[in-house]
Order: sequence, then structure tokens, then C-alpha cells
Amino acid sequence: MGAISGILPVYHLVSPVSFDKNVSNLCLLQNPLIFPSTCRRKRRFSYSGNWQFKPRTIVLSNTDDSNDTFTSMVNNGDGLSSKGAEVSEDEENELMTAKKALSEAQATQEAMEKERDQLLEELARSEAKQQEHVATILHDKELAIAELEATKSLFHRKLQETALEKFSLESKLVLAKQDAIELAVQVERLAEIAFQQATSHILEDAHVRVLAAETSAAEAAFQIEEQIRNATEGTILSVVEQSKDAIQRALDMAENAGDYAKKAVAIFTDGFNPVDEIASIKSENISLRGVVNDLESQLLIKRSEVDKLKIELDHVHAKANASELRAHDAEKALLEFQESNRKMNLVREEEVSSFLEKIKKDAVEKKKAASKAFKVELESIKAAIDAAKETACSRENAYMRRCESLQRSLRASEVALKAWRQRAEMAESLFLKDEKDEDAIFIVNGGRIDLMTDDDSQKWKLLSDGPRREQPGWMARRIRTICPKFPPRKVDVSEALTSKLRHLDLPKPDEVWSVAQEKPKEGDTLVEHVIEKETIEKKRKALEQTLQRKTIKWQRTPECTKLEPGTGTGREIVFQGFNWESWRRRWYMELAPKAADLSQCGVTAVWFPPPTESVAPQGYMPSDLYNLNSAYGSVEELKYCIEEMHSHDLLALGDVVLNHRCAHKQSPNGVWNIFGGKLAWGPEAIVCDDPNFQGRGNPSSGDIFHAAPNIDHSQDFVQRDIKVWLNWLRNDIGFDGWRLDFVRGFSGTYFKEYIEASNPAFAIGEYWDSLSYEHGSLCYNQDAHRQRIVNWINATGGTSSAFDVTTKGILHSALHNEYWRLIDPLGKPTGVMGWWPSRAVTFLENHDTGSTQGHWPFPRDKLTQGYAYILTHPGTPTIFYDHFYDFGIRDIITELVEARRQAGIHCRSSVKIYHANNEGYVAQIGDTLAMKLGHFDWNPSKENNMDGSWQKFLDKGSDYQIWLRQ
Repeated sequence: MGAISGILPVYHLVSPVSFDKNVSNLCLLQNPLIFPSTCRRKRRFSYSGNWQFKPRTIVLSNTDDSNDTFTSMVNNGDGLSSKGAEVSEDEENELMTAKKALSEAQATQEAMEKERDQLLEELARSEAKQQEHVATILHDKELAIAELEATKSLFHRKLQETALEKFSLESKLVLAKQDAIELAVQVERLAEIAFQQATSHILEDAHVRVLAAETSAAEAAFQIEEQIRNATEGTILSVVEQSKDAIQRALDMAENAGDYAKKAVAIFTDGFNPVDEIASIKSENISLRGVVNDLESQLLIKRSEVDKLKIELDHVHAKANASELRAHDAEKALLEFQESNRKMNLVREEEVSSFLEKIKKDAVEKKKAASKAFKVELESIKAAIDAAKETACSRENAYMRRCESLQRSLRASEVALKAWRQRAEMAESLFLKDEKDEDAIFIVNGGRIDLMTDDDSQKWKLLSDGPRREQPGWMARRIRTICPKFPPRKVDVSEALTSKLRHLDLPKPDEVWSVAQEKPKEGDTLVEHVIEKETIEKKRKALEQTLQRKTIKWQRTPECTKLEPGTGTGREIVFQGFNWESWRRRWYMELAPKAADLSQCGVTAVWFPPPTESVAPQGYMPSDLYNLNSAYGSVEELKYCIEEMHSHDLLALGDVVLNHRCAHKQSPNGVWNIFGGKLAWGPEAIVCDDPNFQGRGNPSSGDIFHAAPNIDHSQDFVQRDIKVWLNWLRNDIGFDGWRLDFVRGFSGTYFKEYIEASNPAFAIGEYWDSLSYEHGSLCYNQDAHRQRIVNWINATGGTSSAFDVTTKGILHSALHNEYWRLIDPLGKPTGVMGWWPSRAVTFLENHDTGSTQGHWPFPRDKLTQGYAYILTHPGTPTIFYDHFYDFGIRDIITELVEARRQAGIHCRSSVKIYHANNEGYVAQIGDTLAMKLGHFDWNPSKENNMDGSWQKFLDKGSDYQIWLRQ
């Protein structure tokens, strides 16, 4: 193919004209030619008045190098007009044919205009259809978002209902437990009263009978003894008297016999007869024997009387023995009755215990059923969420497919529209008259109009744009070798007009929109959709995170109800978030980033330093209570720190100093007792028995703090101002509870009013009192010390807890191989924990006892043992900042907190102490935790009454060991 230049504007000659045969043969035999753009020239033909011209664009082409022939033909155009040949009859027919062809061409033009109108209408319909589909897609998107929101609201409602149901179940469980305990207490009291009533009468009767028997036996014995004593004394006296008389008579007789002997001797010597004397002596001896016999008979009679008295005494002894036997039998019957009552009480106790066990089992089963139902509900909610996610994903995929198919269809429509617009422009340029180019002439192209080109054709680019640079010879030769396939050559105009032409038909709408279900491509038109998709994904992740946080929270605090005032949820773990030197830095900004770490380690409440302006930088000498720009930071930093704590579900406890306040001005006497700021009090706000500040108020209801004016809390304006200030700290600043400083300074009844007015979630009082010591060593009995703390808690009506200073002091000595100090005579812990554990806040150190003050530091080598004790026992344990972040035992404390959490230990957990001696301490806390301190060789398998499977959770050797029941 020769050089291709472009479209040559020519005129199509339709008037009768006579051609030279050579020229006409040349025009008929040769293919249409295409001239280079440099050789593009316009020729003007002469014509008669009957000639008609129509401007047309003829695409000329040439397959050989015969440009000169056509040039000569054009140059000879003037010769055609100069000949002036006449029109023959055939030429007239040809003219009529040309007119007919012209009319047909005009009809074709009108048809093409109609097709163009139809094309425009189809374009408008396609645009309307496109808008309709866009609206449909937007509507589907809104429906999907609405369904997602509905699913989200349903999920939240189900979650809230589940939480409420769980809360109600736990409340019912707690109430059931309380009812069971109260029932058990009432049954025990009734049993005790019944036993007392049943045994009192029997005991009194038996006691009376025993007393009567003892009295009668004593009286009988006394009478018998009296009789025996009287009889014996009388008999002995009579015998003695008679013996004395007999002896006296024997002596008299002996004297007489001597006289007689003397007389006999004298007679013998003097010649008297001794036979008579001997006879007289014999007769006297006989009489003496008779007297002796009488005495013996009387003695026998007395002996018989004594025997009778002995027999009577034996009878009396027998009666006494019988009485004793009866008393013994009564005592035995009483013991048997007591034993039977004891057995009956044991049976009743067993019945009560079995009833309690049954209630516990029912409660556990109910709890398990509730947890199971909750898990099932949670699984159903998760399934619903998954289904909603799948539905949303499917709808999103469908939406994506629709959008992509719409984009593809739009692109296809745009491409087709562009092609048909180009073809329409070509048709319009072929069939419309151009008024500006009236001088152009037509050149017959053999009746062929080449409309077969398209956007991708190199031919169309070359025809429309021309060569970009001069073509080399090798490219020209190669181009000549290419023989494009054209339609068959037409010999005349009529054949060209009657040939089949390509119609300007657009694809049908069904064909265009049938690809709506196919997966399209992402483009710039879907940016909004992508943004919405990311937003929905973020919402979904936020929902999952919320669900996860709710689940973790339920696992951490299964009992989230506030059972009693002053104790929070009963599972609080307090962290003292400062030390004595914290004021030297911007403490609030250092403490705020630690909220996430503290929450993750199991802490539930953070104790803040005193927030008010203070004469001393530590904050314990407050002046203007409403000025919270302290040495620890500004009020904005304080609020930010509290917000960080709240964002991680931590309570913020404010350290409030209510006992004393530093004045701003001096009185005329030079005494600092005039207060400034918003609470501008005078000397009437100071107690009158403060020796340093000349107060004019009422006497103090507690101890005097000598470093600052002691406030008189009996004044109405003082109470009103402090209540307003505490509520301002609660509502405007964000504190959740209080740590109350130096509560010994005034009565606990005022604290009760302040706590009830401000309604804190948790309150702790600092009642620091000295323990009892003897000869420099700690006394075992510290009941007086813990009683003073309990008395203060009672004064507050139980609305506040208190630091268990007793337990801290006892641990100082107990952990040095004196573990027997950890059990009182009743088998309970020896601190406030043993008497009122729900109000005992246990601790090892704080900013006063430790830190740089070191007034009463805990033994450094016993810190882990101390935390093992307070974190596994009831009460509310407190962790000191220095121990957690500076002493290198953070992981140990975290492990102990986890053991407390897994065992479910709270402030009211029971404690059963098994051993407490010099070697160690062993106790079971609750139902699922056992722990050991010291060198004592022990494990749960050595106790017969510790059923179940126990697994060792922590093993620190001789320091401590912890087991959990599986």
C-alpha cells in the first residue's frame, strides 16, 4: 500500500458530464487513491446550471504507485469543461439515476439522523438506568448499614439483657446465700434456746435433788457423828471415871493391904496370928474381884452399846451411800441426757449443714446453669454476630459485585458510546452540508465508503493523525506488502448505495446490564464505598473489643454488686500511687501512663496523693481546699490522670485531710487562725482546746494535731462547706472514693455524715495507734489495739474501712519464726482482719512508714512473705508504689494477685488456720486456696478434712507455697 495521508475532501460529481474515455476507464479500473497530505489540493470543475453538487468526504486508497495518473486526471479537469460535449439520452438516464440515488442518500441521511436521535435517547436511558442503579446500590448500602446497626443494637440489647440477667442471678445467689446463712444462724439459735429450755428444768430439778440428798446425807451424818461422839464421850468418861474409882479403890485397898501387912508383921513380930489377917485379905480380894467383874460387865454392856451405835452408823453410811448412788444415778442420767441432747444437736447440725450444703449445691447448680445459659446465650449472640457478619460480608460482596459490574458496564457503555459518537460524527460529516466549505468538489470513489475502521486500528490512527515522522524505505516496503481486506469494489453509485452498510445500532439494555452480577474492578468511583467499608470494619472490631472487655470484666469481677457501704465490690485491690518524694516531679503525668499496666496486673483502685494546695509540698498541710494546683501537678493534669484511670476501669481514691487546715492570715494577736480562699473561716472554726491557735469553737472530739489548727467539725457551717467540697471533688474532678487522713482527730460520727453526703465507692480511714509492748518485745495479745480501730469503724456506722495497723505490726515479728502470733485464742487471725475482715485494709508500708521517712519500715527480706499473707487472706490488700516499681518484686506481686483472682478471694472470705507455730503457718482461705509460710513441712494431702484435688500454684520454698483446689 502506498503512502497514506488521510481523508481528502472532494466533491462528488452528480451532474451529467462527458468524461474522456481514458479518464473514465482510469477511474473505473484503478482503485481509489489516497494522496499524501502534502499533495492535498482542491479542484474546481465547470458545470452547467443543471449540475448539482453535494459535499462528501471520500476515503481514497491506493495499492500501487499510480498517483501521477490521478494527478493528470485532476489537472485535465479544465479540459472536460472546455470540450462542452452534449448530453446524450443515456446520460440523462444516468442523471435521473443520480437524482434518485441522491434522494435515497437523503433518506439514508434522515434514517441516520433518526438513528442518532435513537442513540441519544438510548444514551439518556442508559444514564437514567445508571442513576437508577446507583440509587439502588446506595439504597442497598443504606439497608445493609441499617441492618448492621439493627444487628449492633440487638447485640447490645442482648448483651445488656444478659448482663442484667447475670446481675439478677448473682444478686439472687447472694441473697440466697445470705438467707441460708441467716436461716442457719436462726436454726442454731433456736436449737440452742430449745436445748437450754429442755435442759434448764432437768438441771434445776437434778441440782435441787442432789442438793436435797446432799443436805439430808450431811444432816444424817452429822447426827450420827454427834450421837457417836456423845455416846463415845459418855462411855469413855464413864469408863474413865469408873477406872479412876477402881484404881483409887485398888490403891486404897493396896494401902489397906500394906497397913494390914504392917499390922501382920507387927502382929507376927508381936505374936499376933497372921492367918486371920490373910483370910481377911482374901475376902477383900474376893470382893475386889467382884467389883472388877462388875466393871467388866459394865464395859461389855458399853461395848454392846458401841456396837449398836456402829451398826446404826453403818445404816446411816448405807443411807448416805444410797443417797450418793441416787445422786450418781441422777448425775449419770443428766450426763446421758446431755449426751443425747448433744447427739440430737449434732444430728440437727448435720441436718442444718446438709441443708446448707444442699442450698450451696443448689446455688452452685443454679450458678452453673445460669453460667451455662449465659454461655449458650453468648454463643447464640456470637452466632448471631457471625451470621450478621456473614450476611454483611455477603451483602458487601454483592454490593461490590454490583458496583464493579456497574463500573464495567459504565466503562463498556462509555467505550461503545465513544465509538458510536465517532461513527456518528463520521456519518454527520459525510451527509450534512457544510456551509463554510461551499467551494469543495466531489470525487467519485467508485461508490465505496470505508467505515470499517475502529479505535484500535492502526489505519484509523494514520488516517486521523497522519505519520508522526518520515517513514524509512524499509517500513514503506513492508507497508506495501500488507493487503488489507476491503469490501468488494463497486462499479457505480447505485450499487454502492444499495450495498449492505454497518448500522449504528447500540447494544440492548439487557445486554449491557446483564453483567451486573459479575465481579467488577475497584476504581476511583468506589472510594466512598471503601471508606464506608473501613468504617464498618472498625465498628465491627470495636464491637468485638467491647465484647472481649465485657467478658474479661465479668471474669475478673463476678460479684460486681455493692453489698455493703465502704467496701466497694468486696474484691478491691488498692494501689498507693505515690511515695513521700513524688511531689518533686510532675507526678500526675508520670502516673497516668501506668493505668494500663496496673489494670492488667489486677489492681482495681489507685490511691492519689492529697490534691489541694498545701504549706508542705507533700500535701498534708492543706490551706485553700478549692485550689488543686499542687506540687504534684495542675488541676488539668489531675483530671487527665483520673480520666486515664477511669478508661482502664480503675477507681481514683483522693487523699483528703479534714482534721486540720493551715490559715492564710494572722489575727490581731499574731496567731495564724484566719483562713482564706473560697472557705474563708475564722477562729470559730478551730477547736477551743487547741493550745496553739486560740480557737473559739467547741472542744475537740478526738486527739489534737499540734502542727496546724484543728477544725471544729461540730459547727454547722464547717459540715456544710466540707460536704459541698467533697461532692465537688466527686462530680467535677472525678474522684471515686476517699483515703481519710488522721481520723483520730475527731469523732467518727462526722465521718459518717461526710461519707453519706458524698457517697464514695470506697473509703479508708487512717487510724494509726501504737501496739502493746512489754520489756521491748511485742505482746501476743493485741485485742485492745484492734478494738480501738473497730470502735472507730463502728462510729462511722460501718460506712468506712480502716487500715489494719494491727496486722502490720504483728507481721513484723511473726515472720521471724514466730508464726504463732498469727492466730488468736479463738483460732482467728490476730488483726482487724480476724474481727471485721470486710472493713480491714491490710498493708505492709505506706508513705509514712516506708519511703524516705521510714518511721516503721517493714523488714526488707520479708516483703514477699508479707504480700503472700495479705494478698491471700480476706480484707482489702494495699500495694505500695515503691515495692511494685522500685523493689524488683513486681512479678511476684502480680502472681499473688492472680492467685487471689483465680481462687475468688474477697474481703469476706473465710479463714481456717491449721498450724501456727515457730516453724510455720498453714491456713485455708475460702474453699479453693491453701497457703503455707515458713519451714513447716506440709501439703494438703496431710490433712484428712481437705477433700478434693489440690495443685501447687506457687512454690517459693521456705518463704511461702500456695495451692489451688481443682
